[in-house]
Amino acid sequence: MAAATLMRKIGTAINELAAGNRISSGWYDAHMAAASRAVAERIPLVDFVLEVRDARIPMSSEYEMMKNHPPSSKRIIVLNKTDLADQLQTEVWTRYFEDHNCISYCVNSHNKENIREFLNFLQSRVRELKRSGHSSHATTMMLVGIPNVEKGKLKHAVVSSQPGETKNISSLKIASHPNVYVLDTPGIFPPKIDNIEVCSKLALTGAIRDILVGEHVIVQYLLTIVNSSVKYKKWANLSASSLECSTPSSLEKQKRRYPSDHTQDIIVNEVRRSLFETRSSFDGNLEDEKDMGSLIETQLHTLHKALHVPMDFCNSTTIKVASKLLNLYRTGRLGRYTLDSLPLVNTQ
Repeated sequence: MAAATLMRKIGTAINELAAGNRISSGWYDAHMAAASRAVAERIPLVDFVLEVRDARIPMSSEYEMMKNHPPSSKRIIVLNKTDLADQLQTEVWTRYFEDHNCISYCVNSHNKENIREFLNFLQSRVRELKRSGHSSHATTMMLVGIPNVEKGKLKHAVVSSQPGETKNISSLKIASHPNVYVLDTPGIFPPKIDNIEVCSKLALTGAIRDILVGEHVIVQYLLTIVNSSVKYKKWANLSASSLECSTPSSLEKQKRRYPSDHTQDIIVNEVRRSLFETRSSFDGNLEDEKDMGSLIETQLHTLHKALHVPMDFCNSTTIKVASKLLNLYRTGRLGRYTLDSLPLVNTQ
């Protein structure tokens, strides 16, 4: 399958970086190693560990250092970016965690009301802790997670747009009477990720820097997922004829004003229409690697026009198309996808 081939490419690239010069590649460098030790020392000392995961990859974004910790009232799995994940799948994952005695909470860190509800939830956990006999005057919580799951936004802090840049553990008081302190930690990966499927999902969701893998490879993986899904059918109303509801003059005026802004609705709809038309007219076998590759090549060609990136033989234009398409996916403009499936139940 095309997806398996692309996952191997991504996984191999990431593991080569991990095995090579980690300092130059930015993979598990001295800062991340030191942060890992600091976090490991603090986990037994705090009252709560808030393990922030990406709701699109609830299992693939698991924090390595928490894998060996059994479910407890101290550990809370926070599924962030729920606005980008499939809502029904998020509910399925929430039930899965509940069935496995894991406390979980879904949050959209860009929604202020949702953040307030999350803080109220945390305060209720603190009150329960006090009722159980916790004698300390202060309660400490530690936010942990892989790079770029936006832990900082959960404590109203500024988060870098590039994954893996936070290097220090910071503290913030979020409540009084009782006093509640949050320790925010750097995003940390393990020294090596053996599972190539996990590597691919981390790269697609932006947890791993695009430059470490290559935008062109990642966008092919994205298009494999889009083409294998039925979500593209929702864009049927964006066929060329239906877009005529807007007058040509108004469309051209918008395009001339912001010719390079791929996030404006008119261009996003052109991208969706392009993906719908190429996918719906495809009569090959999606399970066949060559057929899928041919479809993706056709789509990338048509997306040059949809995204208003001039066609030439320079590799940088292809990277521009890939980068813009990845940005639209990562901001939810191409639909809400949950990439992880529930683990298979071992019946033996």
